Amino acid sequence: MSRNAQEGSLSRKIMLLSSKKTTQTFVPIKDIKDGVVLFKNGSMRMVIIASSINFALKSEEEQTAILLQFQNLLNSLDFSLQILVQSKKLDINPYLAILRERSEAQTNELLKIQTREYIDFIKNFTDSVKIMTKSFFVVIPYSSPVFAGKVGLFNRLIGREVPAAEQEIADSLFRESRVQLDQRASIVEQGLRACGIRSARLGTEELIELYYKSFNPKDIGGPVPQDVTRA
Repeated sequence: MSRNAQEGSLSRKIMLLSSKKTTQTFVPIKDIKDGVVLFKNGSMRMVIIASSINFALKSEEEQTAILLQFQNLLNSLDFSLQILVQSKKLDINPYLAILRERSEAQTNELLKIQTREYIDFIKNFTDSVKIMTKSFFVVIPYSSPVFAGKVGLFNRLIGREVPAAEQEIADSLFRESRVQLDQRASIVEQGLRACGIRSARLGTEELIELYYKSFNPKDIGGPVPQDVTRA
């Protein structure tokens, strides 16, 4: 199976908790490839994950500077953006497992007892209080008139064996549109950096996880099923 066919298979499985065709019709995603989300209408999306800053702890001068930089970023854009905040319950179990390992390896009996008490405290605290983590994403869109005019052709090609000439046309359209999307993403990354915010573009696997959990919010705190992440 070709790489494009595998990625197409992966993207279609984002919503495949149900095999009903009626479910698929409500999902606008056609494919995810090379870190880009392709929609059925021919538009594309690139997603950037951004770090957070504790704005309240900044001085008044720093807050003003951040706001001005963010204003400059918005004023420099000639396209729309979507800012997504995803919240999920913090999984403390990996941290507790590390503490247990260190407790067992501890030779000082007093420190071993204190570590165990600390583990019990953390566990009881997290059981009684929901600790949430937040992830911040910036979704960057692009829709090329040329690419949109070829939606029928492109949709027909994804995940299927086609003549080399038609596949070359689809690949060329994708590359041309991706260049424009890359430029938009670079502008956003530069603007975020000026605000003191670190950022990174999501790859194909990260995008699959993000969109799967967006369509399946009850699974947001858990791993993506193997039948979704594997072709």
